[in-house]
Amino acid sequence: MGGVSSSEMRIADGIAVFSGKLSLENNGGFASVRSQPLKTKLDGCNGIRLRVKGDGRTYQFRIRTNTAFDGASYRLSFETRKGVWTEHQLPFSDFEAAYRGRPLPDHPPIDPARIETVGLLLADKKPGPFEMHIDWIKAYTDGVDS
Repeated sequence: MGGVSSSEMRIADGIAVFSGKLSLENNGGFASVRSQPLKTKLDGCNGIRLRVKGDGRTYQFRIRTNTAFDGASYRLSFETRKGVWTEHQLPFSDFEAAYRGRPLPDHPPIDPARIETVGLLLADKKPGPFEMHIDWIKAYTDGVDS
């Protein structure tokens, strides 16, 4: 999109690490990563739980209900604590539809049966390095992990 932020997702000692450098040059300001299409359908699930160790920044968990490169997605922010493992429960009912950072208030709510990909995004407009460790990401139904 013109920005020069960089990011990667790698596995280190069984932990996923989302890291990179956020840049505001060329109207930038975000970095993201997205999964391949999910092999497991999430119909009947109520949300996502994840365990992360962050850098004190606020990240977004992103959900897409199609496999197109561009288009609407659903987002929900969560805060990390620097160097501390934290667990976050993200109910699907709390996600907001958006397109390129702009809310889509008339967009339908998430249909868990249609979830195709998930991802992470950092867009706090604070330039510099970032790093978040992800121990696990799970779907849950009424508080029970799937």
